[in-house]
Amino acid sequence: MNRQILLVEPNYKNKYPPMGLMKISTYYKALGDQVTFFKGNLQDLVLNDTFDMLKTQLYANDQKVFWEQYKPQICRYLQKGQVSFLDGVPGYEDNPIITDLFRYYRQFYYRKDYFKPEFRKYDRVGITTLFTFYWDITIDTINFVKQLCKDPNGVMVGGIMASILADRVEAATGIKPHVGTLETPGELDEGNDMIIDTLPLDYSILEEIDYQYPAANAYFAYMTRGCVNKCEFCAVPKLEPVYKEYLPVSEQVKIAEQKYGAKRDLLLLDNNVLASCRFNDIIDDIKRAGFSNDSTYLEPNAYEIAIQNLRTGQNDRGYIKSCVKQFRKLIEKRGVDKSQELYDILKDNYLLEEHTATKKALLDTYDQIKPFFDGFYSSHPRKRYVDFNQGIDSRLITDENMAKLAEIPVRPVRIAFDHWSLRKKYEEAVRIAVRQGHLNLSNYILYNFEDKPIELYKRLKLNVDLCDELGASIYSFPMKYHPIEDPEYFSNRDYIGKYWNRKFIRTIQAILNSTKGKVGKGHDFFCKAFGSDEKEYYKLLYMPEAMIIYRFYFEGIGMTDEWWNAYTALTEDEKNIINPIIEHNDFHDLESKTDNQNVLSVLRYYTITRDDAERALKSNPICKSSE
Repeated sequence: MNRQILLVEPNYKNKYPPMGLMKISTYYKALGDQVTFFKGNLQDLVLNDTFDMLKTQLYANDQKVFWEQYKPQICRYLQKGQVSFLDGVPGYEDNPIITDLFRYYRQFYYRKDYFKPEFRKYDRVGITTLFTFYWDITIDTINFVKQLCKDPNGVMVGGIMASILADRVEAATGIKPHVGTLETPGELDEGNDMIIDTLPLDYSILEEIDYQYPAANAYFAYMTRGCVNKCEFCAVPKLEPVYKEYLPVSEQVKIAEQKYGAKRDLLLLDNNVLASCRFNDIIDDIKRAGFSNDSTYLEPNAYEIAIQNLRTGQNDRGYIKSCVKQFRKLIEKRGVDKSQELYDILKDNYLLEEHTATKKALLDTYDQIKPFFDGFYSSHPRKRYVDFNQGIDSRLITDENMAKLAEIPVRPVRIAFDHWSLRKKYEEAVRIAVRQGHLNLSNYILYNFEDKPIELYKRLKLNVDLCDELGASIYSFPMKYHPIEDPEYFSNRDYIGKYWNRKFIRTIQAILNSTKGKVGKGHDFFCKAFGSDEKEYYKLLYMPEAMIIYRFYFEGIGMTDEWWNAYTALTEDEKNIINPIIEHNDFHDLESKTDNQNVLSVLRYYTITRDDAERALKSNPICKSSE
């Protein structure tokens, strides 16, 4: 078909790459279409496309000039319109046709003519969506890139946010999103029988962007879909309404390794894998994929992979970029003094920069450059791990399935602990897991839903106690509940649960900032972070935020005790005045909130800001902060 396809992930921070777009890329490439993946500043996208249009016209008028060499200067001119950027660019002053071309495309870019129907480049545009609190950037992205599509019917929007808030996304963009997964034949092209959700991922598109996903060195997959539970706080039933028992992954892993090189880990995004009656088949397939307990990983030769894929035309744009990246890493590792010969080869063939590197030059210089990579990639085997990243259901854990799970290198075993009423089942599940050899555990702890603040403390403390008793390592990850479908809160993180308040939420966030978002083993550390008992925990909940974040400093100068003594000296009536003010967490214009002088004297501790603490630390660094 040879259509031009643009796939876009909005420019938010994201740990995992967009699996849906990677499958869609595989689909379109199988049909012979040209796929572009973009994540970044959208102005860079249209600037590059404008340059490509200009470059075509420049070569039509003068093929002797290597126009790519001047791309940075030309693009700055297109952006700013200052002719000084074109100093040294051939033909600008002495060739009227080329001069007119520069002026025309400067106006083209300035007037945003790339949005005009006659200049739109892409036959299809697909945009993925993630969390609802990325609402603004996602809607802005959709509304921008939809104007680059030749046909409004060719704009595709899907993913989590679009599925959960389909009506609102349509109202904000005019595009009716696809809800759920692409699991039906013919969803993108009528009459095509490919099921997109089952296709292998196109990892090559990740080479096209500068953004580095933190979990990039992993295969990503689902081995089940959906969940048998219908938890009130969870969107999975809407995203994946039908539970699928078994989706084998080994063949996809082998295909990906052959095309894109080995990945170290296997990251599985199943929502409830233990609910599958084919759990044993799932574990056996993971072992076939190369993830048994004795499996190891060797760093692949990224340069050879890039050359291999350039030869087969897998993704020229991505692998040209990858080659240049490998050259830079190689020179940095070898040092400039030992890289002169390599540098000269790269310079002579314009391979030092992405915008000048060409597929032909890369293939022509392969035999010269290949020896420089000898010994560059690590030959040290590293252990592989499997991660059921969404966690497993404590209520379904048995000795049998934990023994089966022990046949693969799972690390950590993630067990959800969503509410305190699950404590007996959760504790039993942890004991079973440890008994079957799983000593590295983790759990997600939901708070701010229907739980009480003390229940968060109890769950965290239970894990610390279990670590000490069982000799295991359990990392807890408290996760704040957010009502993603509520029109008042879907685009922000301001929701406060019925038993919580703004101050308590801020306290937990301040503590977690200091612990990097997780709570591990170590009784002394836990007691310092969250309190040695429930009374100390409540003290922390009401403590001024600066005294939490810079705890050691304020304790060192005695101000924490000073605040606490002043607070506890208040009468019950005065506490009834001050507590709602503290809980609201707004300490501006205190005199308008109360005229009680005792209360006001305590509230002034809450007006100490982080900047105040930083200045105090610089002038009197008696203790380090807790951050």
